[in-house]
Amino acid sequence: MKLAVITDSSAFLSENLLGNENLFVLDIPVVIAGETYVEGKNLKASEFYEKMAAADELPKTSQPSIAELEETLTSLASKDYTHVLGLFLSSGISGFYQNIQYLKDEFDGLAIAFPDSKITSAPLGIMVENALTWAAEGQDFQEILTKIQRQIDGTSAFIMVDDLNHLVKGGRLSNGAAILGNLLSIKPILYFNDAGVIEVFEKIRTEKKATKRLLEVVEERTGTGSYQVIVIHGNAEEKAESLRQQLIEAGVADDISLATFGSVIGTHLGEGSVALAYMPLV
Repeated sequence: MKLAVITDSSAFLSENLLGNENLFVLDIPVVIAGETYVEGKNLKASEFYEKMAAADELPKTSQPSIAELEETLTSLASKDYTHVLGLFLSSGISGFYQNIQYLKDEFDGLAIAFPDSKITSAPLGIMVENALTWAAEGQDFQEILTKIQRQIDGTSAFIMVDDLNHLVKGGRLSNGAAILGNLLSIKPILYFNDAGVIEVFEKIRTEKKATKRLLEVVEERTGTGSYQVIVIHGNAEEKAESLRQQLIEAGVADDISLATFGSVIGTHLGEGSVALAYMPLV
C-alpha cells in the first residue's frame, strides 16, 4: 500500500509534517482588504492578525477548491499511489465534505476515503499526522480508517472568544445577543457538537468565570480515558500558556501542546480567542 493523505489549509500542521512527500494540502484562500492570501504561502498567522486588525472589514474565506482536489487525485492516480485518505474541515462548518463524495468512485485503481473529521485546526492536523505515521509503520488502510474514526468520535474542542462581533458577522450569533453580551460582559463558551457544528455550550458572566468553566469541562471530558490535549489560540499566546499551565497543574495531561488558529478559523473566531481541544489516544 502507498497512501496519500490530503487535507486543507485550515489544519494546523507542523513544519516537519509539511515536508512529507505523501501529504497534499488544498488551499483555502482568505481575502483581506481586497487582497487574496493563502496561509503558508504568502501569509503567516501573525501577519494575518495584523492585517485583520488594520482592515475596515472582516476577512472573507471560501471552501477549498473541488477542482484542485480532482487535479490532485488525477495526479495521484498516475503515480504509484494505491490509497487516498482525505481529511478536511468539519462538514458542520463547510459544505466541502458533502460536495466531494462523488469523487470517491471516479478513479480506478485508487481506494479513496473521505471521513467527516467533524473538527478543524490542530486536531485535524494531528489526525493527518497520525494517518501518515501509521501508514509508514505498515498498517493497512482499513486499520488506519478505524483508528481515525475512533479519534473523530472522541474529539471535540471548547472555545472562548474575545469579541462577539466576529460570531455575529459569521452568522453564529444574533446582533442583539452580541450587544447584550458585550454590555453584560458575557463570554459564551462554544463547542463542536457530535455533528461537527459549532454551537453555544454555555453563556458565562466575565472572562475569569468562563476560563474556570472551560478548564472544568475539559477535565470532566478527559477524566475517564487517555487523551491528547491541545491549547489553541488566536494571537493570544500569554492567555493560552496560562491555560496550559493550569491544565498541567490539574493533572489533565503531562504534555499539552500549543497551537495557533490560522487565518481560516481566526477569521470567524477573532483575535484573542482560545480553545481547549482533546482527542483520544488510539
